[in-house]
Amino acid sequence: MLTVQEADRLGRNLLEGLIVLNDLFEQGVAVKILEGIAAGEHTERSLILDLALALAEDRRRDIARKTRNGLESAARHGRKGGRPRVVDDDKRRAILARRAEGQSLRQIARGVGVSLAVVHGEVKAAEADVQQQP
Repeated sequence: MLTVQEADRLGRNLLEGLIVLNDLFEQGVAVKILEGIAAGEHTERSLILDLALALAEDRRRDIARKTRNGLESAARHGRKGGRPRVVDDDKRRAILARRAEGQSLRQIARGVGVSLAVVHGEVKAAEADVQQQP
């Protein structure tokens, strides 16, 4: 028996969920759903299982749409999501100057006080900017 919290855990969309259910039932595996409209033990496909999967896909689509709308609205108002930048212009200049002097990325990270990944990203971005200029 396969136990899942809700029917939406069986697949990313309706078709995938139905395929997973069919495969499980063909192999003789029962499915126990703990919450939602399809809560209970199932040994074969039923209308309630299909409906639960369809509702889950619709819910996912709504979440994606609302997220997209929210991000677009924030962008129109000049806001951008994500973590705040760690590197300001002074740190960027220091990183690039140290790199021009031949320091390793690790030395730069320790000297400037940022992570190795941040230094790598800044150096890579600067190299990409140089390549794009004619």
